Amino acid sequence: MLGHLRNFFVRDWQLKLFAFVAALVLWLTLIPEEKSFSEKTLTIPLETRNIPQNMELVEKPVSLIDVTVRAPDRLLNQTSSANVFAKLNLERATTFQQEYPINNSMISLPAGAEVTKISPNTVRLKLERTEEMSLEIEPFLIGKLAEGLTIEKMEAIPSKVLVRGPESKLSERDKVRTSPIDITAMTESNEAEADLILPKPELRLATSITMVRVRLIIRDTRTPAAPPVKKPPF
Repeated sequence: MLGHLRNFFVRDWQLKLFAFVAALVLWLTLIPEEKSFSEKTLTIPLETRNIPQNMELVEKPVSLIDVTVRAPDRLLNQTSSANVFAKLNLERATTFQQEYPINNSMISLPAGAEVTKISPNTVRLKLERTEEMSLEIEPFLIGKLAEGLTIEKMEAIPSKVLVRGPESKLSERDKVRTSPIDITAMTESNEAEADLILPKPELRLATSITMVRVRLIIRDTRTPAAPPVKKPPF
């Protein structure tokens, strides 16, 4: 029995080996792409969504993360950073939490693909409460009046504006400045319109006011001020 079995494998072994190799090559050639899986690593955007009302994102997480994706070869060739992204839902975030995990459920993928690795799998961010404060408006003048002229009074109308932003970025000592107002050619009292410039990039205006009027009272020091008119006694 063993002899017959040995003869079966030994007889014409070159031909049998060739047939086996040919069958293997044919099987690998005809195997469906859907049954052949591969992996590749993509750098994808990380989006933050649903920041709670009355909260500010003051320290943002990394904007890009690396994910390793496993999928059938046909699908993997069509998978790129254009159709894969991560969504970090901050709906339940608090001002006390600063580390947030990134897991597979947060990764948007084409159907049939799966994530096998995420790096980093934890990100840091910081939230603060939103505050509002009324800040003084300070006109910003450039240039110089002609000799003998002086600014006797300067006022912004309105004099204050409501500003909103993270609580750590708001201070009563801050002032909202106007865009530059050139006084070089002014020879008499005047009014000018100017845009508002916030003291910090994290702040924003809490009202629809974006411009103010600046009133300048200019006096000629070379001309003595007229004495007050005395009323005749009755």
